[in-house]
Parts: sequence; structure tokens; C-alpha cells
Amino acid sequence: MTERKRVTGSDMKKTDAHVITREEYREIPELTEADFARGTWHKAGKPARGRPKAESTKTLVSLRLDPDVIKHFRRRGPGWQRRINDALRKVARL
Repeated sequence: MTERKRVTGSDMKKTDAHVITREEYREIPELTEADFARGTWHKAGKPARGRPKAESTKTLVSLRLDPDVIKHFRRRGPGWQRRINDALRKVARL
């Protein structure tokens, strides 16, 4: 098996070597209240990817369900997995 090199479409050496000038630094927008209201999280001055870790995490399972059951929950749009979880929680009386 041959190893393939990842092509990024940019010159990373040139990018890494670039030093931000004062003029460029002045162009960087300040964080506003709207950024915080949108939930834009930053780490080390850069927007963080993904959402913050939840206090209680879910467990990934593989579960086979009938197609009509999946169709029922998906019919109402996004959040169908949460709705299945809520229905199971209700039946389990948790």
C-alpha cells in the first residue's frame, strides 16, 4: 500500500513563516457582545471548533430499529435522536 500525501491547496511553510504586521493586527476585529451571545468560544485567541463538553455525556450504542419507527421520529425534523432518547427515558420512568 502506498502512502498518499495530503494536498491542502496552500503553501503551509509560507503561511507558518508569515509574521503579522502592526497593520494586519489592527485589522483583526474585536470580540463583541454579539460574538458571546452567538456562543462563539475561543481558545488561545482563536475560535474553538465544536461545542463545549457537556457535564453529562451520552453513550454511543448501535441499535436496530424498525424503519417505520425511525420514519416516525424523523418526520418532525432535526432532533429525532433526542426524541427517541426522551421516549425511552419516559418508558423507563427516569
